[in-house]
Amino acid sequence: MDKKRQEKIYELLKRGLKLTETGEELPAEWVREFFPPERREYELVYNGKETEEQILADTMAMPFQEVSTFGQNGVDWHNKLIFGDNLQAMKTLLQMKEDGNLVNADGTPGVRLIYIDPPFATKKEFRGSQDQKAYQDKIAGAEFLEFLRKRLVIMRELLAPNGSIFLHLDWKKGHYAKVLMDEIFRENNFRNEIVWHYRRWSASPKFFQRMHETIFWYSKNGNYVFNPILQAYANPEWIEDTVRGVVDGKLVRLKDEAGNYIKREKKNEGVLAHDVWEDINFIAPTAIERIDFPTQKPEKLLERIIKASSNKGDIVLDAFAGSGTTAAVAEKLGRRWIAIDVGKLSIYTTQKRMLTLRKNIGNTGEPLAAKPFTLYNAGLYDFENLRNLPWEDWRFFALQLFECKDEPHKIHGFQMDGKRQGSSVHVFNHFKEGQISQQTIADLHASIGKAVGDRCFIIAPRGAFLFQEDYIEMDGVRYYALRIPYSFINELHRRKFSALVQPNDEMAINETVEAVGFDFIQPPVVELELTAKKQTVSVKIKKFESKARLRGEDKISKHDALSMVMVDYDYNGKVFDLDKAFYANAIKDNKWKIELPTKEIKGDVMLVFLDIYGNESRIVITPKARRAKAKK
Repeated sequence: MDKKRQEKIYELLKRGLKLTETGEELPAEWVREFFPPERREYELVYNGKETEEQILADTMAMPFQEVSTFGQNGVDWHNKLIFGDNLQAMKTLLQMKEDGNLVNADGTPGVRLIYIDPPFATKKEFRGSQDQKAYQDKIAGAEFLEFLRKRLVIMRELLAPNGSIFLHLDWKKGHYAKVLMDEIFRENNFRNEIVWHYRRWSASPKFFQRMHETIFWYSKNGNYVFNPILQAYANPEWIEDTVRGVVDGKLVRLKDEAGNYIKREKKNEGVLAHDVWEDINFIAPTAIERIDFPTQKPEKLLERIIKASSNKGDIVLDAFAGSGTTAAVAEKLGRRWIAIDVGKLSIYTTQKRMLTLRKNIGNTGEPLAAKPFTLYNAGLYDFENLRNLPWEDWRFFALQLFECKDEPHKIHGFQMDGKRQGSSVHVFNHFKEGQISQQTIADLHASIGKAVGDRCFIIAPRGAFLFQEDYIEMDGVRYYALRIPYSFINELHRRKFSALVQPNDEMAINETVEAVGFDFIQPPVVELELTAKKQTVSVKIKKFESKARLRGEDKISKHDALSMVMVDYDYNGKVFDLDKAFYANAIKDNKWKIELPTKEIKGDVMLVFLDIYGNESRIVITPKARRAKAKK
């Protein structure tokens, strides 16, 4: 940096300090002074854009809590369905990669293929199975771009050295995303702009019919997996079955010594696929594979992508799982898979899909038993299950939850369990040592003194602490209490915690939701009144109270905190098998009643009542409950 530039930066910093003191924003154009264009060929500049270093450092890694496993776990790998914010979940996957636990079948670390179909942020409205608006994206502009960019930065780090990413967007935000992708993955790693052109019902006559979406394909570097894909000829009748060659300067059909045309030894199976895909149809309302989930993509689309950019045994990641198409196709093609979504409806839809697979693409053919997979929570945890963990598992989870390094060490003979931001961490063994009082802290301080530094973290169940303060200070040393369930301390966490917000309307299914931090499950309180009718069982929700905890404060809301009611009409007593979802707005319009058709009820009926923070209560109604008693 030359002297002239040093003086200019110094003056801007002084002006910026004055603006900050008066509460004013810094001018956006200053970014070019601090980071001049010549340092980067071009970039997309917008308000709120963080550095890549900030994103990687500030994103919390959420440990995975096993909810249920379907099938026996694989010896070296089992597939993963993860409920949680995908940014935080991917940070955990990144740690797994660094620890050697995210490995393809050939032994290479990282994810071989990422496909994402994020919310398009266009306020575009689809129509669902009942001619209702199926979703509406509400975050647009800079906020959406940064939402997407943060995830792309983590995804780049997750990729295997020869991995690829396919980003699927529509015509409104694709051009912005292309610039972001060039910044993050570098323009020289851009492989294709794929246009998926389909035909479906007509829209407004005021413009050309919008019947395509765009998929950007980037590789991690110049050495990447690509298996050529053949497409059928547009006009198969034109295909020659004889061999041609040049004779006397002319292209002619060649003959053998007997004067017969020479036949091709191998049948011509097609032409190399081009970058405009017109041979994959939009999912029709009556299609066998249709599951009435907004934004569902056809299996043939994912088949082409997965076959082209991965091999059997490779890990395929979809961080916006939606209806579960990527996981389903990856399973059918013999790939390992990871599916993440912030919506409970998506999780239950994908779970059901993986348990009812058909062998062929398009969901036809013989039933296909999925390889073992596990459903995890990442960010919303079941404390009862945690409390019952063996001590070593509890200790490991506690360290992960608060982003501590597992580095056992001793200070003056006292055993510490790890480090958090350079400071010592002690996981209190509540199984043996009971509770923590101010005297406990005093005894600890007398043992280790200032050798611990200026702060020390103590992790324990919330009920183990006999004081309410966030920390106790002794001789300049702060002993922080990190409580489970829940512990948010303003000065320790970089960002405010926010919840895994769930939709209460079909329009909101694919909203861009960004959760920060973690929380613990607080099942809502539900009271029902059942009425048997000739054709339905009417379920009136007399009482609904959410006990969700946000930012450490208990909040109780009534019916307005209801997100949806999901139904399994034939509950087998083990696995909830989603058949129908009733959204809160529609239930409210029906005076807080839902109607269960008697013709659909084949046994016990399970109702899952979901609040807007992702907590759920389950109620089972027996077939005799037309009169009706519900057991919880």
